[in-house]
Amino acid sequence: MPFNVLVRRTEESGTAFPRVNVVSIPILALALVVGWMLASAAGNWVPLVMLAIVGVVLMPAARIAQQWERAVVLRFGRFAGLRGPGLFWVVPFIDRVSSWIDQRIITTSFAAEQTLTSDTVPVNVDAVLFWMVHDAEKAALEVQDYAQAVSWAAQTALRDIIGRTTLTDLLRGRERIEDELQQLIDQRSNPWGVTVSSVEMRDVVIPGALQDAMSREAQAAREKQARIILGQAELEIAHSFEEAARSYQNNPTALHLRAMNMLYEGLKEKGALMLIPSSAVESMGMGGLMGAAAMRQSALAGGEEERVKGA
Repeated sequence: MPFNVLVRRTEESGTAFPRVNVVSIPILALALVVGWMLASAAGNWVPLVMLAIVGVVLMPAARIAQQWERAVVLRFGRFAGLRGPGLFWVVPFIDRVSSWIDQRIITTSFAAEQTLTSDTVPVNVDAVLFWMVHDAEKAALEVQDYAQAVSWAAQTALRDIIGRTTLTDLLRGRERIEDELQQLIDQRSNPWGVTVSSVEMRDVVIPGALQDAMSREAQAAREKQARIILGQAELEIAHSFEEAARSYQNNPTALHLRAMNMLYEGLKEKGALMLIPSSAVESMGMGGLMGAAAMRQSALAGGEEERVKGA
C-alpha cells in the first residue's frame, strides 16, 4: 500500500500517525550541535548523548497543520482543543493528536440499488453528495468515523425517499427530490458537525422491460397527438371550403375564373390528365373550357408532329 494512501486512511479513521515536518529536523540538529559543543568542552560524550535524547523527545512536539486542516489534541485522553492551521506545539507524552480534520468540501458518491418506488418499480439510483465539516470538535468526538457515517446516512436517506416517491415523480422531479434529500441528510449529519452543500442525482436506471413499455406508451401518445392535429387541420380546411362556397355562391364570374385557373394548373404540363366530376362540369361551366383546352392540346400535338416530319 502506498505511504500517502496509508497516511490518508489513518487520518480519516482518527488514528494518530507521526508526521515528519521541517521544524523537527532543526530541533534535533540544534540539540546535536549544542551537545557536541558541551561534549567538546567537558571532554566526554555524556552531554552529546543527553541532548540527542532531548532532541529526539522534542521532535514530535512541533506539528504543522495545513490551511484546510484542524488537529484534535487530547491531553491524557481529554479534549484539549483544536490546533492549526500552521505551526503548533504539543507536550510530548502528555498531548496526543488524535485526528486531523479536513474542512474542505468533500465529494462522496452513493447509490441505492434495486430499491422499490411507491408504485413498486425497482430502480437503481446513483448520486453525489457535496459536504464539509463545519465543527471539527463534533466530527472528532461525536462520531467514530464521520466520513463513513455521512455515506451511510446519505444512502439510507436516498432509499427512504425512493420508497415514498412514484417513478414518474422520480424521473421528472429531480430538483425537488435533491432538495428534500439534502435537507434529510443535513438533519442527520448536523449533530456530527457536518453540513451538506448539495446533492446531485447522476443517473436513474429502470428495468429494460419497463423502458420498452414506456417507449411504446410515449409513441402511442405521439401518434394520438398527431391524429388530433390532423383532425383539427381537416376541420379548419372544411371551414375554409365553407367560406369559399359562400363567396362563390353569389358570384358566378369568380367561380368561372377559379375553374379556368384549375384547368390551367392541371394542363400546363404536356400530357397531363385531369379527372373532374360531372357535377363540377355542370356547376362550374367547365365543359366549354375543357373542350377549348382539348383543342389546344391537339393543335400543339399536331404542330409537333409536322415539325418532326419536316425534320
